[in-house]
Amino acid sequence: MIFWNKDIEKKFFTEAMKNFASPEQLFYRLTDGYFAYVPKGKSAEGQTLQSRNSLIGQYTEKWSKDFFQPIAKEMGLFAVNSVICSELGLSIQSDADLAFCTTNETQQKAENIKLLFEIKMSIVNNYKFNNNQVVFTGDYKKHKGNPSILRSDSMLKAIGKSINIRVSGIESTKIPIIILSNSPITKNYAKKVDFLKNSGIVQGFISIYPNPTEDCIINTKQKGFQTFDNYNGLTDYIKEIVNSEMNFFSSMLPKRKLGQIISVSAREKDDISKAEKFLTLINE
Repeated sequence: MIFWNKDIEKKFFTEAMKNFASPEQLFYRLTDGYFAYVPKGKSAEGQTLQSRNSLIGQYTEKWSKDFFQPIAKEMGLFAVNSVICSELGLSIQSDADLAFCTTNETQQKAENIKLLFEIKMSIVNNYKFNNNQVVFTGDYKKHKGNPSILRSDSMLKAIGKSINIRVSGIESTKIPIIILSNSPITKNYAKKVDFLKNSGIVQGFISIYPNPTEDCIINTKQKGFQTFDNYNGLTDYIKEIVNSEMNFFSSMLPKRKLGQIISVSAREKDDISKAEKFLTLINE
């Protein structure tokens, strides 16, 4: 499978203009031409390009499904876009961008969902449209846009949706969540993503664009954010998350109460039984 790259981004523009979009819907029309993003040092000339957002969202969700389908199939699962599940607070207005499920349906029961992806991908690099050609002009450090999870609002929306799923009910504690991106993160979020992974809110932030630019964060210290460039390595990562049978738990209890729960749980016969007893008591 081919990881995200410049050719995939160019394909988005060429296919969109061929089938359903005008250049004005996809590019900033500046004095010296059409640009995907406003280059640094240039003015947006009063423009705010919003029409592209839903188009690139649909494109990346479909692309991600095709990209992950072989991994899902190898696990006996289906990669499904736009999953709805009332038990997890996933509605038509706020569905799961992509999920690994035991059935190939958008309407799902929580017990059939084995992995959830929140997709925060976009056009990363800058391109100029000229003479019916889409030409690369520079990486994300050369333009004024903040693609993918380099945007703080994208990070906050992804975190907020993950928390909403986590607090939706007991079934949500068993389903891993991955934030999928095609950009690095900013240094401001390095410690935060590690904390979110270690606390179990999400199981990781990952990028599937191996070389977006020089001098960027590839992996954080505790692997809350990781960049993958090898499909076998990515497959192993996904399989480990799905097959680990993790359980999310969160509480704020007095030390005495917590000590009582640990003492009662420790009386069970084996490690699995102890864990199950602990999770039962802490969620009561």
